[in-house]
Amino acid sequence: MPFDDIARRGLVLLGCGRMGSAMLEGWLARGLAPGAVWVTDPQPSDWLAAQGVHLNAELPAQPAVALIAVKPQMMAEALPRLADFAGGRTLMLSVAAGTTLARFEEAFGTATPVIRAMPNTPAAVGRGITAIVGNAAATQAHLALAEELLSAVGQVVRLESEDQMDAVTGVSGSGPAYVFHMIEALAEAGEAEGLSPELALQLAQATVAGAGALAEAADESPAQLRQNVTSPNGTTQAGLEVLMDAQKGLRPLMRRTVAAAAGRSRELRDG
Repeated sequence: MPFDDIARRGLVLLGCGRMGSAMLEGWLARGLAPGAVWVTDPQPSDWLAAQGVHLNAELPAQPAVALIAVKPQMMAEALPRLADFAGGRTLMLSVAAGTTLARFEEAFGTATPVIRAMPNTPAAVGRGITAIVGNAAATQAHLALAEELLSAVGQVVRLESEDQMDAVTGVSGSGPAYVFHMIEALAEAGEAEGLSPELALQLAQATVAGAGALAEAADESPAQLRQNVTSPNGTTQAGLEVLMDAQKGLRPLMRRTVAAAAGRSRELRDG
């Protein structure tokens, strides 16, 4: 991992909750020296305090990267702390939901490279996916550095425009909650058919996790994988006939679900 510039100039992490901690753990595991990291967090965890990073100390003059991982409601208070990094030498990388590139440019100026990232909660176990997009000042080298940093917690994809962030929010940002609810619903359906709650939940969790891993690893499309396990007139077909109903099935329901989340993302963005 190209940590050379970061090792020389440092990395500032503003906010170190679950997402920040997951990223920091990934960087340290990949060989980033703790002494190259400055963390500012009002309530540091015991784990963070034990990592050997500069914790709530005076920040370096011109770090290579300032990663903003605070809650959106704390942004107005947090951004002034990074004002000295404006101007172009420091890459501003934000994983804060809902804060636009324009908002950062208002704070730091258009000459400051800014990359906005949308990770999701499976990053906590290194299985997240993060979408990134940069402003006009962010070069290909900046985007590549952001990809390297964020790949510590999973996959990274680049967007064509910031407008796509609302759709990303609806699919992968909010998507883990949809899957968690599906596990709940599948387990409850198993209980209704006579399974104990513990067994039904174990079966549902393992089935969703295993199917997801298979879908990622397989060369076939999800449609082909579905067909592979669907025998004519069998049990799976009987279940799919309900789930794939054109009016009441999963497809129209998921379309409304993602549209609602993306629509709310636009409302929050536009104020």
